[in-house]
Amino acid sequence: MRRSILVSTLLVLALAAPIAAVWAAEHEMSAPASEKKVTLQGEVLDMSCFITHNGQGPSHAACAVKCLKDGQPMGLLAKDGTVYLLFADHGDATAYNKTKELGGKNVEIQGPLASKGSFKGITVESMKPL
Repeated sequence: MRRSILVSTLLVLALAAPIAAVWAAEHEMSAPASEKKVTLQGEVLDMSCFITHNGQGPSHAACAVKCLKDGQPMGLLAKDGTVYLLFADHGDATAYNKTKELGGKNVEIQGPLASKGSFKGITVESMKPL
């Protein structure tokens, strides 16, 4: 009986080791490369209104602020026309939360740039109104 349990345990370990190695390799390869810190200027967007009906600019500012405070995704329309998703810094979301109050206005954002496929985003580490 003990021998049967020992053999079963060794068999399970022998099968689990390669699976664990493959899992570890896949997760290591999918980890983001070191993120480049950037400084970008542009308009704070409420992504919902921007995508559905091109809501942007000073005439849309009050709506953008309300939508952002209600939890709609936030973006930045950079001066070159690129739209970036804005992310809160997990350690300190203060700058991100202050950015929500400036929907429809121009700001300068600093933080690490991240991308996946065609999406680009910035973790908001600091922000100043322009």
